[in-house]
Amino acid sequence: MRIRSYALASLSALALTACAAGPDPVAHVPSPRATTGPFLSAEEGTVTPTPLPADWWRLYDDPVLDTLVADAIAANTDLRQASARIARARAALRGARAGRLPQTNLGAGSNYSRASETQAPGLADREGWKFDAGLDIAYEIDLFGRVGRGIEAAREDVAAAQADADAVQVMVVADTTRAYAEAASLAAQIAVANRIVGLLDDSLTLTRGRHDAGLESGLAVARIETLREQRAAEIPTLEAQRRAALFALATLTGRAPAELPEIAGQRSIALEIDTPLPVGDGAALLARRPDIRAAERRVVASGARIGVAKADLYPRITLGGSIGATAPSLADLFTGGALNFLVGPLVDWAFPNREPALAQVDAAKAEADIALAAFDGTVLSALQETETALSNYARSLDRRARLQAAVAAAERAATITRGRQREGIVDSLELIDAERTLAEASAALAQQDGAVSRAQIDLFRSLGGGWSNRELASGQPVGDGNAPGV
Repeated sequence: MRIRSYALASLSALALTACAAGPDPVAHVPSPRATTGPFLSAEEGTVTPTPLPADWWRLYDDPVLDTLVADAIAANTDLRQASARIARARAALRGARAGRLPQTNLGAGSNYSRASETQAPGLADREGWKFDAGLDIAYEIDLFGRVGRGIEAAREDVAAAQADADAVQVMVVADTTRAYAEAASLAAQIAVANRIVGLLDDSLTLTRGRHDAGLESGLAVARIETLREQRAAEIPTLEAQRRAALFALATLTGRAPAELPEIAGQRSIALEIDTPLPVGDGAALLARRPDIRAAERRVVASGARIGVAKADLYPRITLGGSIGATAPSLADLFTGGALNFLVGPLVDWAFPNREPALAQVDAAKAEADIALAAFDGTVLSALQETETALSNYARSLDRRARLQAAVAAAERAATITRGRQREGIVDSLELIDAERTLAEASAALAQQDGAVSRAQIDLFRSLGGGWSNRELASGQPVGDGNAPGV
């Protein structure tokens, strides 16, 4: 049954046994068996334990990239959505804090009614108007922490929304940098392809000259022409890919493709940092990655919601009162005889059937277990992503070094073969083979330069850099002065 009592004695007794329900709030959640030392895949010469700067893209020393990243942070549609989610969480927090304040309700009304003979005493009028006006005030005494735990949970929701927005900003910055790097890399590959076509044009001219002099067959000319056209055919595909990267860059910066500044596509050298990259260590990773911070705050919020659910196991005490007036006419409504009031405590307790409340507690505990498991998984995934990115970057550098040596050797071989063909020492088949080897090695190196750029950006993204600006599209700061520090 539901017990309602106005007894002051019961209020005093409950105050003596009051306590906040649920687990105590925690500021941080311990990480699951996570390393806090150097990364396993951090190799000397490729990375350093120096802390990663939040604005890591400035390490590329490219003013155009700096401007594009700033544009993306200011106008990206994903960041605008993240800003709206923060606003929604803050509104919920304001609503939770309102539980600390007295709840008021002001009302007024009138009605025309007719009472039955049994309801009308003596010669009183059975029919007529009645006017009412009143003010109700209620204040919940948060003895068992229901309101406080609700505020705590809402505050952690705001912190989680902020971290989610930071995570979106990390992705947007990385994607913007990658699209810019991809366009630059493809421009460099197009330049290499054009250079190879030019070299093949020279070889074709030489071979045709020798054919006209009767020193080469028509088959040799056809083979050189075939190789030349094959390499030239790769250029339109590269140009289409480059335009696609620029279109993606326009979208990331909140522009239509036609609105992207021309300067954004003028770089024709692969984007790369040629010094060891600052990556910090495992402890810095756990503190910096926004997805870890978001998962951590959700664990804390779920613990607070256990307290909200447990508070329903205990009585809810409300101090309330009302004052109003009831009269048969508006003129009489403000006379002393029309005045009425009520004041006193209210105890509301679902007892003895507490099973619904207990079920809510169990559900809240299950949600907390889900949040903790998600946190553990997020930490482990972050470590895996970072170690993988470090390994991929190191191997990407190794492969490029070998390709650079291969291109140098292929260039020497092609130069020697061209000279020997002019002297008539070798035939065109050897020249074709040398030119093909040089073309393939040069194209592979140009592609690998782009792969190194992508590996660097993937590493920065896995490290969680790129969110310290904390400014979203709305222009409002992401932080909330009432949110706990993380």
